[in-house]
Amino acid sequence: MIWIGLAIVILTFYLIYKNYEARLVLALSGILMAGIGWLAAGSNVTIGTAVDAFVKQLVNGGLVPTIVTVMGFGAVMTYTHCSDHLVNALVRPLTHVPAIVIPGAAIITWLLNIVLPSAAGVAAAVGVLLIPSLIALRVNPVMAAAAVFLGTWGSAISPGLMFNPQVADIAFKAGEISSPDAMIVIFSEALPAACGAVVAAITLAILSHFIKEGVGTADFRPEDAQVDLKNFHINPIMAIIPIVPLFLLVIASKEVGWLPTKTFSVPVCMLIGTALGLIVAILHKQDPGEVSKQFCKGAGDGFNNVVILIAAASLFAAGMKSIGLTGSLIDAMKGSQSVAMASAVLGPFIMAIVCGSGNAAALAFNEAITPHAADFGMTIVQLGAVAQLSAGIGRTISPIAGGLIVLCGIAHVNPMEVVKRTALPCVLALIVVTAGMYFF
Repeated sequence: MIWIGLAIVILTFYLIYKNYEARLVLALSGILMAGIGWLAAGSNVTIGTAVDAFVKQLVNGGLVPTIVTVMGFGAVMTYTHCSDHLVNALVRPLTHVPAIVIPGAAIITWLLNIVLPSAAGVAAAVGVLLIPSLIALRVNPVMAAAAVFLGTWGSAISPGLMFNPQVADIAFKAGEISSPDAMIVIFSEALPAACGAVVAAITLAILSHFIKEGVGTADFRPEDAQVDLKNFHINPIMAIIPIVPLFLLVIASKEVGWLPTKTFSVPVCMLIGTALGLIVAILHKQDPGEVSKQFCKGAGDGFNNVVILIAAASLFAAGMKSIGLTGSLIDAMKGSQSVAMASAVLGPFIMAIVCGSGNAAALAFNEAITPHAADFGMTIVQLGAVAQLSAGIGRTISPIAGGLIVLCGIAHVNPMEVVKRTALPCVLALIVVTAGMYFF
């Protein structure tokens, strides 16, 4: 039974790698394993039980409101162009200090990805401004794309990323934390992640120097350098609005405590930001009804692309439990804490490189293994955070990641050439993040 389950898991991730619909593949694999486990081994996890695991995630009160409101808020910021003003406000200073443009581009993208948690979305928003600016400074176009791509894992510490609410919910149900607050997870991983981002950015800057692809090294390509940074009028208020919800979440967290945590939850803060976006739309004579439609569309996309994926991963994890695979993996990890630690890092990291997204692997790991973190001498928050951070970093070495395809289209370069430059910085970032989470 264990070997059958392992074969199904391998086939599942192979199909995801071949770009079959991840939600469908995870759900069908989960039902298949649950059915086999029930019929052949008399498991308590039946097909009905596995489907119940799927449904519970669709109505998860700690998870669903967080994800849909974040995605809705992001759609409103795009529609009102507040995100454009924030991007321009951060990008413009780089053009005045050429020496820091490469690490600066990576760090700015990383920070913006916290506010705008879609990797492909932030790649498009930042890349269309930064890549032409870097090319105008005679940075090699491949290095320009690499600098922006390197920052597209900043969403790892965003309250809108699916994993942070998921890990918080698991930890809350296990009694490890007092509330299913994603900010508890984020605060535990923020410093290691920030250190990893800085190490990666500096490494890329050093690499650009040694391979002579930094500022002033490339031929000027005027056709690619048409960017209107100087003439874009930045509205400071519009630039600030996208970061208001994040600021409120930080000051309302238990670690800071300036505002009541229970009152200023993620959905509340996102709705406050959305209300500010509505005011901006009215002042700029945009249709308030369209703002509402954009919020609903973003929320719907969040439910469709994120919540249902989490639900499918829960069904998949229930199937693994039914066929006995989860128990075997836990028993193997109990024998060695180092095995559990390595699995959380390398599994999602490798799958993200191969698939262009580590979501499926990290979600499945968190559903099946992370709840048993105490058996390995770790906390749920610690183990779950490492799994999702590894997935985010791994995606930044994948030649088929959606954000990379967007950037390569802007820079007119080959994806494989870009990931050759992000590989070393990402590996070093993974080492720093892992050490920070496990040992400090």
